[in-house]
Amino acid sequence: MKSYDVAVIGSGPGGYVAAIRCAQLGMKTALIEKYSTLGGTCLNVGCIPSKALLSSSHHYEEATKHFEEHGIEIPGDVKVNLEKMIARKQAVVDQTTGGIDFLMKKNNIDVFEGLGSFIDTTHIKIDGKDTGEIEAKKIIIATGSKPSNLPFIELDKERIITSTEALKLKEIPKHMIIIGGGVIGLELGQVYYRLGAEVTVIEYMDRILPTMDAGLSKELNKVFKKAKCKMMMSHKVQSVERKGDDVVVKAENKKGEVVEFTGDYCLVSVGRRPYTDGLNAEFAGVKINERGQIEVNEYLQTSASNIYAIGDVVRGAMLAHKAEEEGVFVAETIAGQKPHIDYNLIPGVVYTWPEVAAVGKTEEELKAESIEYKVGQFPFRALGRARASGDIDGFVKILADKSTDEVLGVHMIGARCADLIAEAVTAMEFRASAEDISRYSHAHPTFAEAIKEAALAATDNRALHV
Repeated sequence: MKSYDVAVIGSGPGGYVAAIRCAQLGMKTALIEKYSTLGGTCLNVGCIPSKALLSSSHHYEEATKHFEEHGIEIPGDVKVNLEKMIARKQAVVDQTTGGIDFLMKKNNIDVFEGLGSFIDTTHIKIDGKDTGEIEAKKIIIATGSKPSNLPFIELDKERIITSTEALKLKEIPKHMIIIGGGVIGLELGQVYYRLGAEVTVIEYMDRILPTMDAGLSKELNKVFKKAKCKMMMSHKVQSVERKGDDVVVKAENKKGEVVEFTGDYCLVSVGRRPYTDGLNAEFAGVKINERGQIEVNEYLQTSASNIYAIGDVVRGAMLAHKAEEEGVFVAETIAGQKPHIDYNLIPGVVYTWPEVAAVGKTEEELKAESIEYKVGQFPFRALGRARASGDIDGFVKILADKSTDEVLGVHMIGARCADLIAEAVTAMEFRASAEDISRYSHAHPTFAEAIKEAALAATDNRALHV
């Protein structure tokens, strides 16, 4: 039986990063993955493939709707080759997951393919290609999450699908009904409406992106409506039934009326759930709460002191970069270091176009906590760079403490916000004030100038370009 200092169960962004950091710190490390490719949900059926399709569909939309205004004329009709688009997506996935294989070899990490389950607190059974048992002094659980479902919906994975199937459709839907107006549903909805599908989004709450700042939700909702998507808020889905090649969804609106929607595909996108199936956590004394999450303390230790858990399987936002931070945190904790994570400063991003990004407190949270704040907001349409590229939708909003001027939250929607949010995270990590941000130079013309202008707006309403 092989023995290790650390064994990591699950090879998603949290798991493989934890394994690399453990190896860097001199620990003999094993990584266990049930599937034949590394990278978990994110690299295989999540972040990476969805961004590949978003990019491809964005190019198509630009070619069919915006090239002409730039003086670019394409003879003949621009057509979608969905098979080739899906193949490109898979090539990106294969290259990315292959890169994780390389990193495992580079860092001398032993990889075992098979389902890892506990025998006891230090022994793991592996069922699969590499069937056997290993021993480890420390174990990190990084088994991630799976798509959630509503109890009355039967997923046939053909017409009633999850995000996994939506990433490899063989045809463009005529009418895709999306249950859930969160990140995944909106991103995939945008992919397919760009390609020509009619899209209807059904959301139980009164707005899309209900956990983000309400201003962002309102602005993105405008964008989707402008694209002629049907946005059905405050609708409670009651039934989903397949009838041949059609899917019929019935939902109750806020008036109590039952509304019927018919499409050829229904994407069920109602969040994700922690995945611990087959782990046999009880054999190691690892406690799982009523929400299916593994219980951990502030050091991400489980109820078994030598076993840690990270990522989607524990409390907090289900984000790849949050899992990565926790992977590094646990590895350094095991090594006796003193790492830290500020969960308030983990950004959230929606990769629609315009992109949506946020970090820190929302206005709703500040009001609930009775914190007095001031607001600085700047529209993208007032930016020279945004007008030059034609990306004028959106704004940057900075929330700062009314008395100290410390930045408490930054919320943005617009071009390149997924990248721009890093500036806000950096500023808040160093506890910058709105005036601090307003006083350092931003290159012109850039989208980043919107952050400076929003900071000026929060500082005695000093924005220069509105």
